[in-house]
Amino acid sequence: MGVAIYGISYDPPEVNRAWSELMGFEFPLLSDPDHVAGRALDAERQPDDRGYGTPKRITYLIDPDGIIRRSYRPRLIDYVSHARAVIADLKTELGH
Repeated sequence: MGVAIYGISYDPPEVNRAWSELMGFEFPLLSDPDHVAGRALDAERQPDDRGYGTPKRITYLIDPDGIIRRSYRPRLIDYVSHARAVIADLKTELGH
């Protein structure tokens, strides 16, 4: 659809590289070990949150001007519906 896809993890680059290769990702998996992007994108968990130390699972639909148009917090068990929703929004929101 002509869009860029990126993943971001708090793990160091070598861990992300190995995980990306194992999973067969066809997109870059970036490292954010200092949690700078996590804080900026509201993916940082608080110390009393379940899963503290790992980022929240969030997908952002960002337009070509860098504006976040939508955000999605997928249920861990239903990534197929999540992907369908993002694709449908790409078609309507960004005119793809």
